[in-house]
Amino acid sequence: MFAAFSIPALAAGLLAGFVGFASSFTVIIQGLTAVGASPAQAASGLMAVSIAMGLCAVMVSLRLKMPVSIAWTTPGAALLAASGAATGGDFAAATGAFLLCGLLIFIAGLWQTLGRWVAAIPAPLANAMLAGVLLPLCLAPVKAVAADPLLGLPIVLSWALMARWKRLWAVPVAVLVAVVLIIVATPPIQLDPATLWPNPQFVMPRFTPEAIIGVALPLFIVTMASQNIPGITVLRVNGFQPDPNPLFRATGLFSMAAAPFGAVSVNLAAITAAICAGPEAHPDPARRYWAATVAGMFYVLLGLGAAAATAFLIAAPPLLIQAVAGLALLGAFGNSLMGAVAEPRDREAAVITFLVAASGVSFLGIGGAFWGLLAGGAVMALTRWRGIG
Repeated sequence: MFAAFSIPALAAGLLAGFVGFASSFTVIIQGLTAVGASPAQAASGLMAVSIAMGLCAVMVSLRLKMPVSIAWTTPGAALLAASGAATGGDFAAATGAFLLCGLLIFIAGLWQTLGRWVAAIPAPLANAMLAGVLLPLCLAPVKAVAADPLLGLPIVLSWALMARWKRLWAVPVAVLVAVVLIIVATPPIQLDPATLWPNPQFVMPRFTPEAIIGVALPLFIVTMASQNIPGITVLRVNGFQPDPNPLFRATGLFSMAAAPFGAVSVNLAAITAAICAGPEAHPDPARRYWAATVAGMFYVLLGLGAAAATAFLIAAPPLLIQAVAGLALLGAFGNSLMGAVAEPRDREAAVITFLVAASGVSFLGIGGAFWGLLAGGAVMALTRWRGIG
């Protein structure tokens, strides 16, 4: 097992963990606060969900020898921020809804038909969806250079120069340069040492009809549609063929275990999955599982040191973090785009999938990746039904 470990996988895993945490931890805090969490309970929820998704990623990746990236449900947290009235400020009712959502995800993992539906997604649409999801991040290096050349340009130049000399080291070097720039460019962080210790807050779950209908069920639908289904698709696009059902069961169990400490559900990742499952993690797909394993370990460390990690990432310019992620995802984006348009008769459906997924639209709390698949699938079905092409 340790013979498969590599420096590129280490760098990809650290980058995935860094990006996954930094890009949306504020959304988690806002969502928990909206449904009644006190500051201490919100910090406990952030810690619990970080540890849960980290341990889940380590366990599943090492067992399957696949780069299975786990994340918190960012769309679900955004949903919480908009549905605080459903709990009436009662965080115990919210934790009951989190617990029920985890149970529903576990039950979905027992439903074999769902796994067959995911496996039946046509490859051009799957590739187009992934390309659409990745496009905003792949544009981040350009935006970083335009917004602040003194910070953005060194990251891009270090990546380009190292890629010319030794491609495998390009992203690790860019990550190192970004960390140095963040440390230099941000003011010193003042922390109370007492806040650095983990402080879990247990909340006895309560089940209320309002929270079940207004939080648990929408959270389950959003998590499955916006995270779990795209997450499986990302793995398949990169050549991995996991059985979805055990992954759903695992994320459901970890979600239930963390819920009483204020954690929203954990699920399969999409963007960070592309970092860990793509060629930048290692040219040999059989050795990429270490990237997801490292990311999981990093999530656990971030969870245990949530106060310090949060303070550092709040101070870090977010565009720099996104820029490094975008450089790491360029290969995955290019491969997905080529796979999407390779078949002429499916090209129009793939382009529509790509555009909807890249648009960032959200309807009924579900992100563009899911609606892109539906729109592209409808166009593909119509095209083939009419015999066009």
